[in-house]
Amino acid sequence: MRILIDECIDQRLRNALPEHDCKTARYAGLAGLENGDLLAAAEKAWFEVFLTVDQGIEYQQNLTTRKLRIIIFRANSNRLKDLLPLVPTCLARIKSLELGKVISIEAPTKI
Repeated sequence: MRILIDECIDQRLRNALPEHDCKTARYAGLAGLENGDLLAAAEKAWFEVFLTVDQGIEYQQNLTTRKLRIIIFRANSNRLKDLLPLVPTCLARIKSLELGKVISIEAPTKI
């Protein structure tokens, strides 16, 4: 799948998704775009999945007509060390996620 990684996520996350065609927003030439424009540009560039840590995106945008799957990482920070533990769940869910749908993947809570 073609995956766009939001610019607020460490670009090295793409190395954890080797079986997918991953690009960061900056590398894809989409850096600096606001959410609505970014999502439209991602669709136009044939991305299928958008990864972000922006927890407000599902409330700020009408996503029902989007041709993207959106995955929101909910971690302690947007640092790579906090996002990497979420990758296995992301990979497991990515294939079954329908277009226009949003899911959140949360870090396990420590006891």
